[in-house]
Amino acid sequence: MRFTILPALAVAIGLGATALPASAKEGGCVKDGAVGAVAGHFVGKGHAVAGAAAGCAVGAHRRNEAEKRDQQQQQNAQPQARSH
Repeated sequence: MRFTILPALAVAIGLGATALPASAKEGGCVKDGAVGAVAGHFVGKGHAVAGAAAGCAVGAHRRNEAEKRDQQQQQNAQPQARSH
């Protein structure tokens, strides 16, 4: 019984995480790592850890790109100082 409930629970958690409204920050190791772990679990035995590691790497990259983009937008939004 435990083996039939755990995969269904993992899918529900994975889908629930993707169905939540977007947070203020994109990506992240924990969120994408969890999705990768669930995906790796369904690929085959022992792939959950590899999926979590890959998801974490992708999430960290996405977070860094989002932070760079946000920083660039903030710099562009600041008024330019005029020199007379």
